[in-house]
Amino acid sequence: MLVFILSRIANAVMVMLAVAMLAFLIFRLAGDPVELMANEQMTQADRDGLRERLGLNDGIVTQFGRFVVHAAQGDFGISYRNGQDVLGLIADRFPATLELVLVATVISLVAGIPLGVLTAIRRGRWYSESLQFVSIVGVSLPSFVVGILLILVFSVSLGWLPAFGRGEVVSIGWWSTGLLTPSGRAALLLPAIALSLYQITLIMRLVRAEMLEVLRSDYVRFARARGVPRWRIHFRHALRNCLMPVVTMTAMNIGSLIAFALITETVFQWPGMGMLFIQAVTFIDIPVMAAYLCIISFIFVALNTLVDIAYAVIDPRLRDAR
Repeated sequence: MLVFILSRIANAVMVMLAVAMLAFLIFRLAGDPVELMANEQMTQADRDGLRERLGLNDGIVTQFGRFVVHAAQGDFGISYRNGQDVLGLIADRFPATLELVLVATVISLVAGIPLGVLTAIRRGRWYSESLQFVSIVGVSLPSFVVGILLILVFSVSLGWLPAFGRGEVVSIGWWSTGLLTPSGRAALLLPAIALSLYQITLIMRLVRAEMLEVLRSDYVRFARARGVPRWRIHFRHALRNCLMPVVTMTAMNIGSLIAFALITETVFQWPGMGMLFIQAVTFIDIPVMAAYLCIISFIFVALNTLVDIAYAVIDPRLRDAR
């Protein structure tokens, strides 16, 4: 087991080194950092001094090694746009993104699991087929289209919920949250629904497929023959055996939601990491772009590594499949 864990950690380190190389190439290919940071009042001597402080006169191997060491310590340099520490900027925006992703995940589980069970146990009914059709539409629609439709209906037409912003937030240490204020909860609802719609459809279809397979198993038939109530068969026996792949997919998709939340954050002007990345692309803020790439990749790699290790703990046969 120890060898399996070490091999997975080694794979994760290799992936992160590849990501670090890609982020480093962004620095090298996006332009001269000195020219991006310089203003009109800087002299050539000032530019040369800045180049020396940034270590741009060293060899490329030395620069890459320094970048990896600093990135491992959370040091991604200074933002070209506002001159602030990049990690501090991301730390300010990360609570908003994580809050949005977690609420979207909860919504997807609360809605997707019951809908999947319903479409499985009521297969062939008109409402079950309608939900199947709606799920196809939900998978097909881009998240920005869903966001715009939600704004048009619930903000512009009905005026029930705010169309942009995060509302009033409360600071708990370095963490900020809008869940403790009415305006914060109202502002969170629309972007969370828009972000969760795709996830809802995936969970619903996965639960339906797993439920249909379980309901055809021998132990379910035996339970029916014994006269066990249908609700107990469906929700206590069948559903319990369907949740393992749902939990796995949800855990792995949290990284995807964080990565792709930038579209939803842009539509709703949500002040999270996605908006920060879009602003960084607009102003060619290379350190912020590189930091975003490394952090999102680390979340992906860490979640996948944890899932692999959890599978190996559950099923010892996987430890030999290295």
